[in-house]
Order: sequence, then structure tokens, then C-alpha cells
Amino acid sequence: MAVIGFIGLGNMGLPMAANLVKAGHEVLGFDAVPDVLQHAKDAKIITCAAAKDAADEAEIVVTMLPNGEIVNAVLDEILPVMDPGTLLIDCSTIDVQSAKTLHARAAEAGIMSIDCPVSGGIAGAAAGTLTFMIGGSEEACKKAEPVLDVMGARQVRCGDGGAGQAAKICNNMLLATTMIGVGEAFSLGKKLGLEAEALYDVMSTSSGSCWSINTYCPVPGVGPQSPADNDFKPGFATSLMIKDTTLAQTAAAECGQATPMGYNALELYKQFLADEPADLDFSGIITWLENAERG
Repeated sequence: MAVIGFIGLGNMGLPMAANLVKAGHEVLGFDAVPDVLQHAKDAKIITCAAAKDAADEAEIVVTMLPNGEIVNAVLDEILPVMDPGTLLIDCSTIDVQSAKTLHARAAEAGIMSIDCPVSGGIAGAAAGTLTFMIGGSEEACKKAEPVLDVMGARQVRCGDGGAGQAAKICNNMLLATTMIGVGEAFSLGKKLGLEAEALYDVMSTSSGSCWSINTYCPVPGVGPQSPADNDFKPGFATSLMIKDTTLAQTAAAECGQATPMGYNALELYKQFLADEPADLDFSGIITWLENAERG
């Protein structure tokens, strides 16, 4: 079993770290929010006063942080205390350039590294069924495999440093557009007098079939249980979808790729969040679409 430093114990990081403890690893945890540390203690995570303390004795360090700026700030603190040859696993969702910078800084310090954003939401983090999209060397990916096996069900090496982040933003841009399409289809079907269950039975088994219908249907009582059955309490909050689609648009602008559907999806999610009193699950956009009038 390994000594693992885990920095960032929020909604995703805490259950991921807790699963490592359950698997027998010694986990040294840090989060900038003091209240979170008590929950970490309850999960038998050894809490630390600073990020560098979580990294100092660790064989592997996992970070799960909000953005690239914070990741870079944490690197300032932890890289000087990490031993050469140790492994840094960044599970944050950040911009591709920040991920590439992380790899360059880690390599300069003699640290192995992978960028390793996740898919599966809070439920997947708790159940240990996340999918990891990985960028980094084959050697680093191999070293990370036993740890990732505890926290997730699937690992996909997408390429060298930064490739994991690139895959994540492409995937979530697609998810953003398909969920809006599904919401529009169910809203139109409702106006045309169709029963939602009947429309689900058609779309889930024909050419409209997709994850946003089959697994995460935004209509209450239709399909497998989803946030729609819990008043759209977030599994993946709208603000996070806006973050990821913004990262996709930034990357698209940098490489000169037109993504009109992705751009329009981002604008619609921004409007939805601005019009709603709470940060609902991103699939809750169906409630906004149902009330939208044709221009």
C-alpha cells in the first residue's frame, strides 16, 4: 500500500480520497476550506495544515482543484518537497496549456506526472466508477494504474501531456450540446401531446439514442434514476458545465477550430444559470427550455 497525498477534498476529491483509504492506502489530505477537513477526518484521512505537508512524505500526490491558476499555485508549494521519481496525478479539469505547463514543471523537478481529469460526477466518485482521461507517458500511466483502479472503473490514455484535458473538454462540449438537444426534443414532444415515456421508448432505441437520454434522462420518472428525479439537485452542476464548455471554447479559439454548436450551448447554459435561483444540475436546462418561446 502507498502513502498518497491528496490535495483538494471537495465534492469530488473527498470521496475519491476516502476510497483510497478504504483500499488500505495511507492518505494525507489537505483542503483550503477548513470545514472540509473535519469531513476528511471522519473518512480516516490524515489531515494536514498545508499542501506541502500532504506532499512531503507521499509516494504519489493527487490534486483535484478548481482551475489552472490554483493548480500552478499548489505546484509552487509541493514540487520543492516532492522526491524525484514520485508521481503527480492531476485530476482537476483545467485548460490544456496549464496542463502542459504542469508536465513541464514536474519534469524539471524530476517528478513523473499525468493530467487525469475525470467523468462520472459525484456519484461516480463515491462509487469508485469514474472514467479517467489521461495525458502523460506510458511509464507514468502504468505507475498510476493501481491508484486509479481504486477510484474509477475505466482508464483511457489519450496521448502525451495535456491530452487528458483535451479529451475531457471535447467530451463535455458534446455532452452540453446533446443535453440541450434532448431537452428540446422532450419539450417539443410535450407541446405536441406526446407522453414522455413513449417518446423515451422511441428515442432511446432509435437514431436519437445517446447518453443524455439513455443514462441521464432529464425527465422525472423516465429512464434510469437521474437528477431529474431529485428536483435537479446537482450531480454535475450547471456552473461546472459552463466552466468546461468555456475551456473548450478557449481551446477552439487557440487552435482556430469552429465549434458553433459548442458556442451556442455555452451561451444557453449561461442564460439558464442567470435565470435560475439555484445552481441546478446541467440537465435541468430542460425546465428553462420548456418555457422558452420561439423567436
